[in-house]
Amino acid sequence: MNGIPKKPLLRLWHHISPRRRSQFVVVLALMVAASFAEIISIGAVLPFLAVLTAPEHLYQQPAAEPIIRYLGVTSPEQLLLPFTIAFGVAAMIAGAMRILLSWASIRLSYGTGADLSLSIYKRTLYQPYLVHLSRNSSEVITGILTKVNGVINNNINPLLTLISSSLMFVAILIALISIEPLITIYAFIGFGLVYLIISALTKKKKILNGQLIANGSTQVVKSLQEGLGGIRDVLIDGSQATYCDSYHILDGRLRRAVGDNQFVAQSPRFVVEALGMTLIAGLAYALAQQTDGVAKAIPVLGALAIGAQRLLPLMQQSYSAWSLMQGGHASFLDTLALLEQPLPDYADQPRQAPITFCKDIRLNRVSFRYKPETTWILKELNLVIPKGSRVGFIGATGSGKSTLLDIIMSLLFPSEGTLEIDSQPINEENRHAWQAHIAHVPQTIFLTDNSIEQNIAFGVPVDRINHDRVRIAAKQAQIAELIEGWQDGYSTAVGERGIRLSGGQRQRIGIARALYKEADVIVFDEATSALDSDTEQSVMQAIEGLSENLTVLIIAHRLSTLKNCTQIIELGEGGIRRIGTYQDIVTLVA
Repeated sequence: MNGIPKKPLLRLWHHISPRRRSQFVVVLALMVAASFAEIISIGAVLPFLAVLTAPEHLYQQPAAEPIIRYLGVTSPEQLLLPFTIAFGVAAMIAGAMRILLSWASIRLSYGTGADLSLSIYKRTLYQPYLVHLSRNSSEVITGILTKVNGVINNNINPLLTLISSSLMFVAILIALISIEPLITIYAFIGFGLVYLIISALTKKKKILNGQLIANGSTQVVKSLQEGLGGIRDVLIDGSQATYCDSYHILDGRLRRAVGDNQFVAQSPRFVVEALGMTLIAGLAYALAQQTDGVAKAIPVLGALAIGAQRLLPLMQQSYSAWSLMQGGHASFLDTLALLEQPLPDYADQPRQAPITFCKDIRLNRVSFRYKPETTWILKELNLVIPKGSRVGFIGATGSGKSTLLDIIMSLLFPSEGTLEIDSQPINEENRHAWQAHIAHVPQTIFLTDNSIEQNIAFGVPVDRINHDRVRIAAKQAQIAELIEGWQDGYSTAVGERGIRLSGGQRQRIGIARALYKEADVIVFDEATSALDSDTEQSVMQAIEGLSENLTVLIIAHRLSTLKNCTQIIELGEGGIRRIGTYQDIVTLVA
């Protein structure tokens, strides 16, 4: 097993469901049954050809006497029909077993691939926000779409093929040794040496190509995301050729590596087939020189030829499977790393009921930095936000406004200090119970390529959308009149990332989404920056007119946006520089 460590395969086994494990056992049983069918089909060749060439020899064999008596055969010629039928039945059974085994193996491997892909996606979605900030999405997308397929095509399928081929190989080898031991052993040693030499010569190349494939597949997806994600700038700048050249280099390198590994996996077949034909020809010549050589040689040659026809492809399949596993080892390890992302305890549990929020949000000596070696973004910050208040946040770029709101939303945990809701500290166990109170409206609204209604009720299954709540939320966000004026109304498709809508329309749908949730804490992270002054004022007035129990936290680009806030907090140098009303801040700025 040199080159393919056992440990990764065992690690993968732990991520396979009990149902799939049971199916693997069934497939293994099919492999054993198919191997016995191969022995029977090969063994049936010798008596069948003996009946064709010299039926009297078989008729006189003591071992055949019980069969002759059972069939009521009275002359050698009468043996031909039953042995022909028996040979045909044996061949049909062997073929049916191979078809059944192929169907079961393919269904199992791709079913397992679907399970693994879902597991990676699920584990990725449940990772903390800080993990998502530190990772490029192309790595995850490649892992889910490409590298899981690589595990199927380069690990699970080849492993099943290797086991199946090995079992059948041993079974056929035993059958051939019983027919012609010396020739079979010499042939096995010769063919085996060919595969061993080629494997040793190409091992390093396959591993290097495997690493290139693992890295290259991620880079190709990243190149596509960058070109298509920035299509407006690409069109304006005329930089299509730059992105095409980059993609061409990355994709060409990747496909060459895949092609090289496939060639290495398939090439020994032609050498071994030529050697096999030469061996059969030499054996035929040697047997023909003996007394009654032709009559004796035909059954033996026929059995060996059919055995070789089955044996050589099995050797090639085993070698090819082994080569694919070596070449796909790097992608296999990348996939394992994604599969081994920790899954929190709450992942398979019902959503927690919201914690009590009646008094205030309190930050006690909160400090935060992303890594121990980086500078502090917030340092020993103390803040109390009463329930039902409207709080605005201002400050220079990099002052920590968005980071502070991420901490309040429990997307990030303080490096030091605590976030408390009604004097209850927020931790890993109750963070989701707190987040049930929160709706978030970011500066850039993510819209799916679905209807307006589905985007307002984001994340809610279509059959569970409350249509009345959608319309109320749209009205509160000052966009209902516009939507209802369109031909398809709330069923209007927005296009990928909302490309068919203006920036202001996308922003108001994001606000409607937050209002649809009926949360009692809404966080606006420069969410009105894309709106014109009149629309922004209308939206803020609508928000102001909502329940007094609604707590609103706003980072605003324009100070005028915050004039209805109960207090405005200016951040700077890792802490709070000043707190005051809108009039206080305006006076200070003036």
